[in-house]
Amino acid sequence: MHSGPVQVLAGALRPGKPIRQPTLLVAGATGTLGNEVMRRLVGHQRFGATYVLAREPIQAGLRGVALHRVESDSPRQWPLLPADTGVILFEPPRLFHDRERALWTPQPGQLVELALWMRRSGVTTLAVVLPHAQGRLPEALKRGLAGLDEHAVSTLGFERLLFVRSAQRPGAAKERGFLPSTARWMLSIFRYMIPSSEQPVRSVKVAEFVASALRHATPGIHVAEPAVVWRAAQGDVDAVVREWLAR
Repeated sequence: MHSGPVQVLAGALRPGKPIRQPTLLVAGATGTLGNEVMRRLVGHQRFGATYVLAREPIQAGLRGVALHRVESDSPRQWPLLPADTGVILFEPPRLFHDRERALWTPQPGQLVELALWMRRSGVTTLAVVLPHAQGRLPEALKRGLAGLDEHAVSTLGFERLLFVRSAQRPGAAKERGFLPSTARWMLSIFRYMIPSSEQPVRSVKVAEFVASALRHATPGIHVAEPAVVWRAAQGDVDAVVREWLAR
């Protein structure tokens, strides 16, 4: 018996099974970069739920975002939190931002333990985002980032693993010494006259890179060197990200 047009139309209008959107888990949603990454990822509405790790109970500032309070600084002691995509950032909370001080921010030495906890929670796609303006970070944090154990994380079994390093224009290293430092300081006074392509990458551009990388991520381990992030910020971010992921 063939179905008539009425039956076909009724079948098309019948609600099907809802498509489950992935769950996002963020550790370190602090600082200018962490705030921009959160806004970008939540604004795209690709995730059905977003959890941010916090050390104190506060009200989330973004719609669709829930805070997950952790009771200690040791991820191995935390109960698992089911999620599909994870983002780890290390930028410290901004001064005078009480809400950010209530969030939990990992230290570089906790990367492997935190990544393992996320993997055990079901995370298959992980992005590790380094602060893009490391010159303003505390010395202890800079030393920790320099010794980041990326190799250990790569052995944990993530389907897609992204490392986004500090954005930096490719070129010769800066000269050290009093005279070069003085010259750079004097030139910085006229920064407003410098073309945007010559200026440091803004946090919003790094956040756009991270969001695009998560959207287009292919299976495997992908490391975005500083020059790649800088180049993406100068033009079509999606095009640079797709080219980088295709390598």
